[in-house]
Amino acid sequence: MRYNLNQTTGKILKMMNMTHQLFNLNLKITSQHRRIGTLLGVWILAMISVPIQTWVWGETALPRAITIGLFTQFIAVAYITNQAWGLQRTALTFVAVAVMTWFAEFIGSSTGLPFGEYNYTDILQPQFGHVPLIIPIAWFMMLPPAWVVAQSITRFSGQKTIRQHLIFASVSALALTAWDLFLDPQMVNWNFWIWDYPVGYFGIPWINYFGWFLTAFIVTMVVRPIQLPVVPLLVVYGVVWFLQSFGQFFFWNQQGPAIVGFVVMGFFLFIAIQRYREQIR
Repeated sequence: MRYNLNQTTGKILKMMNMTHQLFNLNLKITSQHRRIGTLLGVWILAMISVPIQTWVWGETALPRAITIGLFTQFIAVAYITNQAWGLQRTALTFVAVAVMTWFAEFIGSSTGLPFGEYNYTDILQPQFGHVPLIIPIAWFMMLPPAWVVAQSITRFSGQKTIRQHLIFASVSALALTAWDLFLDPQMVNWNFWIWDYPVGYFGIPWINYFGWFLTAFIVTMVVRPIQLPVVPLLVVYGVVWFLQSFGQFFFWNQQGPAIVGFVVMGFFLFIAIQRYREQIR
């Protein structure tokens, strides 16, 4: 099957326009939006191709397909963030996120805190300290969308008081942790990491979700993100929500996590859109 990137970009822009019309969002399509649409189109095609690659080349193609999808999303999110913050702040934020999340994963896989006792397999490469290097990149690719969800819900942007930032960081951490209701069962099913005690939420210890919340909360408190463009990053959050829900339910035979993630992550997405709609009226 051959995908036409121009057609896909057009569909992304049409989706952004439909989002504008449906939720009354204040969006005008510009050349910058077209570039963002192209990057999002490449990422979506990469993610759609994941099950296709496994059908054609078998399960051995899965790590490569996931890595490509992850990097294309990372590039799109980094570009959107750079347009708002500039190269220096975006680069410094990425370094801070990468270092802190790698350290959290290294401590977590070594000691069991704060996520629980787990170990990465050798499937995802390369690794440093037995932590795949794509893991910190995955944290960065979803943190700005989670920050925008919190920005829309709390209506806190720019410089914040300590109290406001505590609330903002908490909502951001919850929005990001909602994603892991999809992610962890899927990654374990693919044998990317293994839990020593596979109990709790579809084989994922409940403490893992406390660890996700705590890590995302601390990272957000340290980074102290300023205002980000809402619409494109909400589109990223929404596309992840849809692809995870659809893919896990229909392709990966994980109906339980698909339904729970659909409800919980969808709740944050719906509230964020509603609050942003009210804000721009």
